[in-house]
This record gives sequence, C-alpha cells and structure tokens, in this order.
Amino acid sequence: MEHYNARYVGLISIVAALGGLLFGYDWVVIGGAKPFYEKYFELNTGQLVGWANSCALLGCLLGSLLAGGLSDRFGRKILLILSAFLFAVSSVLTGWAPVFLWFVVWRMMGGVAIGLASNVSPIYIAEVSPAPWRGRLVSLNQLTIVVGILAAQVVNWLIARKVAEGATAEMIRLSWNGQYGWRWMFTAVAVPSVVFFVSAWFVPESPRWLVKNGKRDLARRILARIGGEPYGGRALAEIQATIGAETHARVRWRELLAPGVKRALAMGVVLAVLQQWSGINVIFNYAEEIYRGAGYGVSDILFNIVITGAINLAFTFVALGLVDRFGRRVLMLIGCAGIGISHGLVGLAYYFGMKGLPVLVLTLCTIGCYAMSLAPVTWVLISEIFPNRVRGLAVSVSVSALWIACFVLTFTFPVLNSALRSAGTFWVYAGICFGGFLFVLLRVPETKGKTLEQIERDLAPAGRAA
Repeated sequence: MEHYNARYVGLISIVAALGGLLFGYDWVVIGGAKPFYEKYFELNTGQLVGWANSCALLGCLLGSLLAGGLSDRFGRKILLILSAFLFAVSSVLTGWAPVFLWFVVWRMMGGVAIGLASNVSPIYIAEVSPAPWRGRLVSLNQLTIVVGILAAQVVNWLIARKVAEGATAEMIRLSWNGQYGWRWMFTAVAVPSVVFFVSAWFVPESPRWLVKNGKRDLARRILARIGGEPYGGRALAEIQATIGAETHARVRWRELLAPGVKRALAMGVVLAVLQQWSGINVIFNYAEEIYRGAGYGVSDILFNIVITGAINLAFTFVALGLVDRFGRRVLMLIGCAGIGISHGLVGLAYYFGMKGLPVLVLTLCTIGCYAMSLAPVTWVLISEIFPNRVRGLAVSVSVSALWIACFVLTFTFPVLNSALRSAGTFWVYAGICFGGFLFVLLRVPETKGKTLEQIERDLAPAGRAA
C-alpha cells in the first residue's frame, strides 16, 4: 500500500478545482441578471437578446481551443493563474459595462476564462492525483462547478423575487436592481477569483508536464511529496517510459492522428458530445419554459430552479463516493440508462397532458442521474484517457467538441420543441442516451485504479506497448 500525502494532494486539487467553481457561477449568473440588463441596455429584439445570452459561448470555444497548445507549451500552472486573472477582470468589467458593446466584449472574455478552466483544471488534478484517488479528485472539479451553479441560482432567486409582481419594463429599468443589482451579480465572482489567483501561485507544476519538458528532478521532488520517495521514483520511471526521449519537442496536431491517440480522441469527443446531447442542459437553460409549460407560476418556477441545483449538488456527492469504488463504466451505463428512461417518462407526461408535480419529479430524477454519472465521469475520462505527451492538445479538442455540442443543443431546442412538441423533443434526447449506453458498453474501457501510464498502454495499438 502506498502512503499518500492526503492533505497535500487534497489541497492542491481544491485550488485547481476553484476554476470549476468560477466556471459554474459565471456560466449561470447571466440567467438571473437577464431581466435587468435587458431593460437597462434596452435590448428589444430577439437577435440582441440571443446575442447577449450566447456570446460567452464563443469565448468558451476560443479559450478551449487555446488551452491545449498554451498548457502544453507554458505549463498547467500558468494557465490556472491566467484563467483566474481573466475571471476576476471580466466579472468586474462585465458588471460595470457602460454600454452593450462592452458588456458583450467582457462577457466573451469571461467565456475565454471558462474555456481555459474547463480544460486545465481537470487535467491538472488528474496529473497530480494518485491512481486510487483520481476519480474522486477529478470529480471534485465537477462538485465545485455544481456549487458555483447553485450559488448563482440562489443569488438569482433572492434578487429576482424582490421585483414586484406586475412591474412594467420601465419600472424594472429604473429600480435599484435594474440600475445596480444585476451589476453586483456579475461582480461578486471577483472575490473567489482573487482567492483562486493568489492560491494558484503556490501549487506545484504538474509533474507529468515537467517530465515532458525535461525537468525530471523537479518532477521527482513533487511526486515524492505526493507519495514518498519510493512512489516518486517508480512514478517518474513510468512517466518517462511513456514519453520517451522527445522532451521539449512541440506537440503537433498530426500527432492526434497516431493510431493509439486517434482511438482515445474519438472516445473523448463522443463522450463530450454525449454529455451535452443527453439533453440535461436544456433543463437548466430552458427551465423557465419547461416548468411554465408544466403549469407552474413565476415564483414557483424560480424555486423549482433552486431545487434542481440542490439535487445536482446532492448527487454529485454520490458520484464522489462511487467513482473510484464501482468504476467509470458502471456509472456511465447507469447514467445513460437512467437519463434515457427519465426523458422518456417526461415525454409521456407531456404527451398525456400531465402537469405540475409529475414533471418536476421526473426532471429531478433526470438531474440526479446526470449528476452522479455523465456530469463528473465524462470529465474524469477525458482527463485520463490520453497519452502524457499529447494530453493538453487532445483534451482541448474534446472540450471544444463539448462546447460546440452545447451550442447546438441550446440552439436547436426551440426548433425541436416547436416541430416535435415537448413530448417528441424529450424522446429524441432519450434515444441519444440509449445510443450512448451502447457506445459506453462497447467502446469505453474501465480505468478505475490504473495509473495514467497504464491507461496509455492499454489504449495503445497491439504490440506498440511492448
């Protein structure tokens, strides 16, 4: 049995996971600010409203595309610091933007920070984690995302409920919320951003990145601090064996097409797309429309949204306890089946005109299944299935696919809902989940308890590992 330094590993993982906290809050806060900044900036067309809500996605995609090359060249630590800096600056400048143009510019910059953090935080945690703990430690990043989401939902609810029922657009625009409240909703994230920025300076660089860049002695010292001198020596030798002599060499895009890498990349992209096309973000992004269609009033809708965040948080804790015990495949299979069945039942509820509690309960079941499976485990798998040498670039491609899939899902829901009605739309998502079940069953290997280097050898073409 190895004797790992739990306090040290846990502390540096928590610091890296602060990127997830900021990701979650910054992603969701716009929903609560929406009724106020729309009136303040007089956004009176569907195009302007849609652009305000979706512009951050372009930043997310850009940040994700940049993260791979930058983290491979400059290191994981510097990207954590950069993302924290961008979160702090963009949150303040978005909140206090004088005109809509600057609101969009700084909102996109916040999206870049999200894109960077969504890549680098799970990679960093995976690369410093001992194999028996890696699942729960990478899942910690998802836990902080969920905490950030719930914090934003609670803040949104507390502020939005102060608006008088029946208030006109002009009354909302001239109110304190309309002039200043929404600004503080964005600005609030600057506080944890500063904590993240300062803390990130004190974490070590990823030992696997150090080995890849020829800094073996420093990598060994960090590995020894994680698990003792014997562990440090063995881990260093194993990392060196997978990287070979090509230290300092720049990773090129064509390396992603090598036989062993290509298989892992296809798996990572499919899992990233599956996480989004499972349809769960429709429940988060269009909760108001879904619950209104189920017969709920405004105040009940806001409260239901907070309940969805609480369920999301509770079942993420379930994932933390199970991912290293039962494994990645089992949780992914349970999640795909559970979400698919829940979506199918939601579709039946809409088809037969059922309203109120049945729809709420079924959507909460969907969120519970997602929170204990696809939400955290997808990030775990994406962070661990790629070879050491190309991990940064390969994760960048996979996470970029995730953001593109998120945009497609968000963009197509109103179209599907109009063409197929609510029942048909949820049945489409159910079908995707059942297809995902088959993919995981046939194509995704179990990685529980294996070092990153063992996983790399397992996914290599026959004969290559020898």
